Amino acid sequence: MTNEVTNGTENLTQSEFSVEEQTETVNLTEAAEHQQSADMPVLQNAPIPEEPILQDMPASTEDEHSADEQQNSREMDFGAILKEFEQDQTIYHQGELVEGKVVGISERGVLVDFGYKSEGIVPIEEFTSPEGEVEVKRGDPVEVVIRMIHSGDAPPMLSREDALSRKSWAEIERFFNEELPITGRVIEKTKGGLRVDLYGVEAFLPGSQIDSRPIRNLDVYRGQDIEAKIIKFSRKRNNIVLSRKVLTDEIVNKQKAETLGQIEEGYIVEGTIKNLTEYGAFVDIGGIDGLLHVTDMSWNRLLYPNQMFKVNDTVQVKILKLDREKEKVALGYKQLLPDPWSTVTEVYPVNTKLKGKVSSVTDYGAFIELEPGVEGLVHVSEMSWSKRSKSPKKLLNAGEEIEVQVLGIDTHDRRISLGMKQLQENPWETIASRYRVGSTIRGRVRNLTDFGAFVEVEEGVDGLVHVSDISHSKKIKHPKDVLKRDQEVEAVITNIDTRERRMSLSIKELTPSAWETFITTHKPGDLVRGQVSRFAGFGVFVQLGEDLEGLCHISELSDERVERPEDVVAIGQERYVLEQIAVSESDVQSQ
Repeated sequence: MTNEVTNGTENLTQSEFSVEEQTETVNLTEAAEHQQSADMPVLQNAPIPEEPILQDMPASTEDEHSADEQQNSREMDFGAILKEFEQDQTIYHQGELVEGKVVGISERGVLVDFGYKSEGIVPIEEFTSPEGEVEVKRGDPVEVVIRMIHSGDAPPMLSREDALSRKSWAEIERFFNEELPITGRVIEKTKGGLRVDLYGVEAFLPGSQIDSRPIRNLDVYRGQDIEAKIIKFSRKRNNIVLSRKVLTDEIVNKQKAETLGQIEEGYIVEGTIKNLTEYGAFVDIGGIDGLLHVTDMSWNRLLYPNQMFKVNDTVQVKILKLDREKEKVALGYKQLLPDPWSTVTEVYPVNTKLKGKVSSVTDYGAFIELEPGVEGLVHVSEMSWSKRSKSPKKLLNAGEEIEVQVLGIDTHDRRISLGMKQLQENPWETIASRYRVGSTIRGRVRNLTDFGAFVEVEEGVDGLVHVSDISHSKKIKHPKDVLKRDQEVEAVITNIDTRERRMSLSIKELTPSAWETFITTHKPGDLVRGQVSRFAGFGVFVQLGEDLEGLCHISELSDERVERPEDVVAIGQERYVLEQIAVSESDVQSQ
C-alpha cells in the first residue's frame, strides 16, 4: 500500500511538472509573438508569411486546452489513489485474534498498534505479574483479541488474556485430537478429584482416574506437575476431563505381564508396601499387588499390620500362592524367618513352670508371650481355683509379667494351654483339715440351678444345697423361689468328696422339722384339733400345725359310707382327730 501511495505521488509530481512546463512554453510563445510585432517596422519590405502565423495561433490554443486536461487528470488520479488506499485498509471484527506491537504503556493500559487506524488498549492488569511488575515494554510484539471495536473515534478494546486462552484451547484441542499425553499442574484438591491447570485452562482429573491403584490421600499431588490424557473435551461447555490412569495402566499392564512370566510359588521377591488395611498389606511386586495377610507377617500374635509396616516400605516376601488367571498373589513375610513353633515341645514340655509377659487380655482369658512368636492362653477357668466368675481384665494387665504352668501343647493348631491356679495352693487338698461332716458353714450363694444352689464356702470351694435340702415341709419348685444370688446363708455340711471335689450342704438341717417337734409332744391316741386344708380322692388332709398335716382317710370320716369327702366336710372346717389313729367323727363325739 505504501508503494502505491509513493507511485501515486510520483505520478502526481510528474503531472504537475508537465503542466508547468506547458505553461512556461505558452508564455515564451506569447513573448516571441510580442517581440515580432515590435520588430515589424524594421521589416516592412519583407514579406509577411501569413500561413505560419495562422498555424502558430491554433497551436497556442491547443496548449492551453492540454494543460486543462492534465490538471483535471491530476485531480482524478489523486481521488483514485485515496479511494484505492481506503479500500486496501484491513477490516477488523470483534473477537478476532490479531498481532500487534506495543507502542505505549500508561496507567490506562498498554497501547498496541495492530494496523488499525488507531491503536487499541489492553488493560494494564493483563500484563502485570502477581508481584505487581509490568511484564511488557515498548516495541514488544504481542497477540491480542479484539474485545470491542467502535465505529467512531474511540480506541478499540483489546485483551491479551483472551488471546492466550484461545491459543491454549487450540493447543489442548490438538492434544485431544491426536490422543497425546499432556502435562499440567495440580492446583488443588476438589470434591471427587483434582483441579489441573493446562496452559491457563482449568481441567478436572477424577480421583478414580489418578492412578491404576486406589489413591486415598489426594493432597500429595497438590502443586505437582502431572501427565495425563484428555478423555473428554468440550470448548463450548468449557469442560475438560483428564485421565492419568490410562497412562499408568499401560505401564502396569506391561510390568504385570513381565512379572507373571518370571515368578512361581516359593519364589522370594522384593516389593513395596502400597496400602495397609485391617487384615493385611498390599505389596507391589512389579505391576501386581499381592496380599500379605496379617497372619503371615509375623510368628508373633499381631493385631494390626501398621505395627510392623508402613506405606512405601521396601520388603522381601515369599510367594505362597499364585493364580495367574485371576492375577492374585498371596505373600508371606514370616516364612522367611525361623519358625519358633518347630521346637516348642522341646523348650516347653507339659508341667513346665515359667514366666511370660501378658500380651493381651480378653473376656475369656489372657494371652501370654513366652518368646517372640510363641504365645499361650490362660483360660479364665485356669486363673483361680474359685468357681466364681471373675473378669480376666480385673486380674491381669497387658505388659505384666506373670508365672504360669504349661498344661498342654497343640503344635498343629499352634496352641499352648497355660495355667495360673496350678501355682497356687489347691484348697481341696487340705479341705479335710478345715471342714468335717455335720459342721455348720456360712457362705454366699454363687449360682442357682433347677436342682439346687451352689454356695461358695471359701475361695475355690463350692458346696451344693439340693432343692430337697432347702426346707423340711415346703414343696419348692425352684431354688430362686426362696434364695437369691449373693445372698449369705448358713448350711450344714452333709458330705465331702475330696476326689471329685464336691461338698453337699443342707439348709433345712439347721432347724428341726415340724414333725419332729410334734412327735416329741404327742403320742398315739391323743385327741388333737385341726383344720381341713385340702381334699384327696382317698380322704382329707388336716392342718395340725405349721408345716404339718395329718391324713384322715375317707373311711374314717363317718360311720356311713362316704363316696366323696366333700359331701361331709368343707375346706377350713375344724375337726378333732386322734393322732396316728384314724377315727370316725361319731367316735370322737362319743368320747
